[in-house]
Amino acid sequence: MYFSPAKTAFVAFASSQVTRHSARRAFTSTTAVSATQFLLNYDYIPEVLEKRGPYREGHLKIATDFIAEGRCLSGGPTGPPDMEVPTGALFIFTDLEAAKAMVANDPYVENGIVTGHTIQEWNVVVQKED
Repeated sequence: MYFSPAKTAFVAFASSQVTRHSARRAFTSTTAVSATQFLLNYDYIPEVLEKRGPYREGHLKIATDFIAEGRCLSGGPTGPPDMEVPTGALFIFTDLEAAKAMVANDPYVENGIVTGHTIQEWNVVVQKED
């Protein structure tokens, strides 16, 4: 395929403008392959606050271990705004195997605090720059 010198000059100019202006943006655009993460959603029993006590330390330890390994980015309880009792939890993992291992080894799952879970692939397209 042949591009005229004028077209080549325009492409070079346009490319330089994207680079020059990208420093002013408040977000970055990523490729789907490099930004694939995995969302682990838990559903909790209504009595989670009363019944989680004996299992909470083990639940938090497995999550913090994955964070220390760089395989979990964050996690915590979810529910409606101004919730008093969480209805579930959300964790963001960098790989599918870690999300599955969390479910397989979490004392909340083993002891009935979690009533259901889903793992979804999430392709981050835009995100805030550091």
